[in-house]
Amino acid sequence: MPDNLRSKVVTQGKERSPNRAMLRAVGFGDGDFTKPIVGIANGYSTITPCNMGLNQLAQRAETGARNAGSMPQMFGTITISDGISMGTEGMKYSLVSREVIADSIETVCKGQSMDGVLAIGGCDKNMPGAMIAIARMNIPAIFVYGGTIKPGHYNGTDLTVVSAFEAVGEYSAGKMTEEELLEVERRACPGAGSCGGMYTANTMSSAFEAMGMSLPYSSTMAAEDAEKADSAEKSAFVLVNAIQKQILPQQILTRKAFENAIAVIMAIGGSTNAVLHLLAIAHAIGVELILDDFEIIRAKVPVLCDLKPSGRFVATDLHRAGGIPQVMKMLLVQDLLHGDALTITGQTIAEVLAEVPEVPRADQFVIHPWSQPMYPQGHLAILKGNLASEGAVAKITGVKTPAITGPARVFESEEECLDAILAGKIQAGDVLVVRYEGPKGGPGMREMLAPTSALIGAGLGDAVGLITDGRFSGGTYGMVVGHVAPEAAVGGAIALVVEGDSITIDAPNRLLQVNISEEELAHRRASWQPKPPRYTTGVLAKYAKLVSSSSVGAVTDLDLDLG
Repeated sequence: MPDNLRSKVVTQGKERSPNRAMLRAVGFGDGDFTKPIVGIANGYSTITPCNMGLNQLAQRAETGARNAGSMPQMFGTITISDGISMGTEGMKYSLVSREVIADSIETVCKGQSMDGVLAIGGCDKNMPGAMIAIARMNIPAIFVYGGTIKPGHYNGTDLTVVSAFEAVGEYSAGKMTEEELLEVERRACPGAGSCGGMYTANTMSSAFEAMGMSLPYSSTMAAEDAEKADSAEKSAFVLVNAIQKQILPQQILTRKAFENAIAVIMAIGGSTNAVLHLLAIAHAIGVELILDDFEIIRAKVPVLCDLKPSGRFVATDLHRAGGIPQVMKMLLVQDLLHGDALTITGQTIAEVLAEVPEVPRADQFVIHPWSQPMYPQGHLAILKGNLASEGAVAKITGVKTPAITGPARVFESEEECLDAILAGKIQAGDVLVVRYEGPKGGPGMREMLAPTSALIGAGLGDAVGLITDGRFSGGTYGMVVGHVAPEAAVGGAIALVVEGDSITIDAPNRLLQVNISEEELAHRRASWQPKPPRYTTGVLAKYAKLVSSSSVGAVTDLDLDLG
């Protein structure tokens, strides 16, 4: 039993503490005060299908924790539905919610002196938010993913939420009727669970499994399947064992764990948002991780999985094909995974994967054999140049032409850009620049799924480029570059681009530049003035004041002035 504040205050040997009275009111009996207290951070809400099934999982976890000999205490935390807020002012709160979730879990667990925490989340920011808190607190912890949604179906095609966004672009381009658009909308999201492709939620759940913070196979289970609830209950037993043995996040979330996560993300074709979130989690746990580390691993790891958004299959297909353990075993055999990294079960990665076949089954087409990868190198490229001296992130899977030089079409917001696309004002060869959407400038670093989906729907996905200091949805693909840093709001070079400037995006050479002289760039910089803040009160104002560059994870506690 850990010698923590809770045990000191509550048990105090034979001495009776007044704190016991309130604990008795919530279910503690005479024999319960020496049991470890397990916090169950429950992200349940009916705001989004991603989270609407979480309460059942939380209740199963509560039962498991109690049966394992602990005293569970459940508390709630928030979520923002990225898919619902996408393309609106509300999307500015999405990345902000990651910090709110982290702060709330830390506040409850530390304030109540909990011995461990089981965090349950579904939508995109639940996962990194929970893991940032887990890293800060360093008490035994496990993450339970709420599960992925099953695909919708229309005209013999699997649908995801991204299908609805792309259908809007097709309808605007005259390629789809209004009735067809409505049918896609009706069928895209058939029930509970997080967005079904290898988008941000499934990417982060996969990363956490690879890091050893979630149970094997749990990251690709469907939300509505019985095995997901069984896994939640089993997770509680594993956590109580970790409390007894004092297996701590600092022992699991090591440099090796982060490298394992990056390798898996590259192999499965995961979301660009994983870069931002892993940097933030590494900061919280004190592991040195920089953008260049992603590029080093990308060069060695092929894309093995044929998954949406640029591929054919969804996460439930990956689960049936062998899940993340199958992908990890293939990487382990090729010495691209650290087999000695510890997991929350107390086993090493190599021990967890011992019974997993070295090659994928021949009767499935989701996971390619090592000799026939989807792409020979990873898909998340780190670009630098005079437009992104700190770096930017490009997702290059499925892109027919990974390099483009064209005239800049400059937009001061996502809405301006989307209006131009839907009005047919964008031509093949253009390079769209969407700025003042970064962490400070947005604030909140909105995702650009609406514009990129509209480009795909209009048939321009391979013909134009788009760069932004904002983010992209995990459902985005095409010649797009996000996380451009420094951002426009702090005077980054993206703020200095003018309409018609020649811009080069060159993924193979990892280059992002505006093709003007250094003298002209310096001249423009000398006359640049920051824009007044868009918000002066409330959470967005506080966030804009505290948030750091996307190149270090857009964290809010990087260089706090404590003087």
